[in-house]
Amino acid sequence: MSKYYLNYLDELESEAIYVLREVWAQFENPVILFSGGKDSIVVTHLARKAFYPSKIPFSLMHVDTGHNFPETIKFRDDLINELGVNLIVGSVQESIDQGRVAEEKGKNATRNALQITTLLDAIEDNKVDCAIGGGRRDEEKARAKERFFSHRDDFGQWDPKNQRPELWNLFNGKHFEGEHFRAFPISNWTEMDVWNYIKRENIQIPSLYFAHEREVVWRNNSWIPNSDYLILEEHEAVVTKKIRFRTLGDITITGGIESDADTVEKIAQEVAAMRQTERGNRSDDKRSETAMEDRKKQGYF
Repeated sequence: MSKYYLNYLDELESEAIYVLREVWAQFENPVILFSGGKDSIVVTHLARKAFYPSKIPFSLMHVDTGHNFPETIKFRDDLINELGVNLIVGSVQESIDQGRVAEEKGKNATRNALQITTLLDAIEDNKVDCAIGGGRRDEEKARAKERFFSHRDDFGQWDPKNQRPELWNLFNGKHFEGEHFRAFPISNWTEMDVWNYIKRENIQIPSLYFAHEREVVWRNNSWIPNSDYLILEEHEAVVTKKIRFRTLGDITITGGIESDADTVEKIAQEVAAMRQTERGNRSDDKRSETAMEDRKKQGYF
């Protein structure tokens, strides 16, 4: 066998870097959608490698729900300072204040769906023609329908039946005024691939991914973090558990799992034994069978 044989992580990395360079070649003002979660962190790391020794040529765009984990915001700001790149923040609270969206009510209220309007406004205001995301096809059945280059119409909407072919990884980013694309460089990665890559590259991630003591409430078959935004019912009790989060989002809908995995190596071993998708602990995905696809069609990540 050739001494230049690449293992599967090298192949995935090479594919993702190719997609990122194609984005830079075909679009005028692309951005990386940065949530502070592991997938967007890996995409940012790949962009760093793709254009090294130059700085990342993309701005990072964060849609701030106003209900974030404090650890996520600190990690985001520290990384921005380290990279020396531009950060664009779209504020859901500003969208609410301006009457662009209406705050949900009730114990299961979330600002997750409200991000759609804030994201599309930020894309339009900043004249973004391609938003690079960390979506992976193994996450959820709606994600599995995505191409590397995902077209959005002039309303920011996605039509899964009207996507462009990508034979031989040839990408067509041509679009009319007002339209834009989403690009997903790590589409072919699995959750296990992401953790193995984080381990290999020694990528820093938020402490939320590691097992730690936290006040939580049992709801929708998940441990939801206690916060100022959580409305408790009479039968619900706040307890302290050692948990970690497999995926990060709005603090009101991100469920944790009981775990002792406090290192990347232990997380990788734990994930290898999992039989439930990582988004199985996201309460926003439990609202209906097509919750994710419905949001995506409206302009969600």
